[in-house]
Amino acid sequence: MTDLVAEAAALDAADPLAHKRNSFDLDQEIAYFDGNSLGAPPKQVAERVASVVREEWGGRLIRSWSEGWWEAPARVGERIAPLVGAAPGQVVVADSTSVNLFKALVAATRLKPGRDEILVDADTFPTDGYIADEVAGLTGRTVRRVVAEDMPGEVSERTAVALLNHVDYVTGRAHDLPALTEALHRAGALALWDLCHSVGALPVELDAAGVDLAVGCTYKFLNGGPGAPAFLYVATKWLDRFEQPLAGWAGDRDPFAMRGAYEAHAGIERGRSGTPDILSLLALDAALDVWDGVDRALLREKGLALGEFFFRCADELLDGARILTPRGNDRGHQISVVDDDAAKTMAALIERGVIGDFRPPNVLRFGLAPLYTTYGEVLRAVTTLQELRSRNNEFHSGIDGK
Repeated sequence: MTDLVAEAAALDAADPLAHKRNSFDLDQEIAYFDGNSLGAPPKQVAERVASVVREEWGGRLIRSWSEGWWEAPARVGERIAPLVGAAPGQVVVADSTSVNLFKALVAATRLKPGRDEILVDADTFPTDGYIADEVAGLTGRTVRRVVAEDMPGEVSERTAVALLNHVDYVTGRAHDLPALTEALHRAGALALWDLCHSVGALPVELDAAGVDLAVGCTYKFLNGGPGAPAFLYVATKWLDRFEQPLAGWAGDRDPFAMRGAYEAHAGIERGRSGTPDILSLLALDAALDVWDGVDRALLREKGLALGEFFFRCADELLDGARILTPRGNDRGHQISVVDDDAAKTMAALIERGVIGDFRPPNVLRFGLAPLYTTYGEVLRAVTTLQELRSRNNEFHSGIDGK
């Protein structure tokens, strides 16, 4: 145990991203491991939101729409583009992940009109599956659920689009985005990726991999705040043919002309639908400042190193622990530990200042956010879990002894 304490201290002292933690409003008594569900707030966000309310909304009133508000979805999208490996003009921030997924799936079926099948990652986040089922019903397609790794052998000339999660939300496994995209393309199908658990955590290279469409949320590793708007990526090659089903005024080529017939914007703004949520959007804009100057390769290096340290601590302190997360580089930045009473265990961890989350029926999830998670906190999480398990074993031994 002493060696682990010394190792954690040495790793934190040598961490080139350690200074980034000071950019966040974090209680120093808390070890926060739920950035894969809700990222911690960057310090500048509260001041920016107050300024928007007081000066832009309160001072400029409706004039603010023509002083930067209306263009914010595309402008903030341009800030996210480098984080997903996208050239300018392909990312817009608008609506929720579910809404953007609906837009993208319907548009994909229209891009591949002769194909009647949608493939869905069998282990997908439930909402993705729900949306796919509804799109299939509306467009006359069928949905087939396939394990992500099996898609190269399952995709066919019937497949219009495959929907995959870059990182599995339960196990933390990262799928091979470039290889799976290439396999889908060989069969003439489109690749639609859900980046919710990877953007802001590991390098994503959409353009380089030839991805067709992608969606992602901004309130996890991008720290945009609860309910922050999501983003939509449409590859340049598809933009002029991207026909999304929610044709609202914000996506029109001339929104304020108030014509009777919709004409889609020529660029990525055709992905917009309704009036943007300015307060949340500009809170996200402020949150993205923490990414200025961050080397994405260094981010990935630390994320993997945090995970490796978690594994070492678990191997030494949690005898026989079952960890679902792969130990190689085919993982995102979360560690998933099996626990027979996950809900109760996580509640006990939170009471002790270690905040993660769980997924039914038996998975504890520990998100590792490289911008603010420390090695010392990783050790604290594992030692606290060890203490809880020891107490539980003692309790059951006492019952057995009776």
